[in-house]
Amino acid sequence: MKVTLLQIDKTTENYLNEGIAIYLKRLKNYTVLEISTINVPKTVRMRPEAEQKSEEAKRILKQIKENDHLVILDEGGNLLNSVGFSEFLSKKAVQNVKNMVFLIGGPYGFDESIYKRANYKLSLSPMTFSHQMVRLFFMEQLYRAYSILKGEKYHHI
Repeated sequence: MKVTLLQIDKTTENYLNEGIAIYLKRLKNYTVLEISTINVPKTVRMRPEAEQKSEEAKRILKQIKENDHLVILDEGGNLLNSVGFSEFLSKKAVQNVKNMVFLIGGPYGFDESIYKRANYKLSLSPMTFSHQMVRLFFMEQLYRAYSILKGEKYHHI
């Protein structure tokens, strides 16, 4: 199963990019992982919140294929612990999901059209984090999930 992390706008903080790069390198041992960034022009960022989300949605939907399994990372999503997340990935692999797309939205979340397209909503925490911080947290949890599936010692139960 291929995993795609789709994100809005580039990661601007060096410390986040460094952490993401560490987990991206580690994950090469477990899965094919692609990180794809949708850039939104600054002129869009000056518009009202609803218009920004609508514009992001148009760009997101162009990137998502019909048979992609879309998981949006959303504070209102389902909460899974790390073992539960690893089981979720395993189940999707057994169900023959070819491409699992995890989507991190922009600063205001998602347009309603994205919620309608999503196959699953996942929350990494009941707390709210910046959309840029979530990228690193997600990469660590993805690595942890695969290490759990392989029975490795990274995750201490």
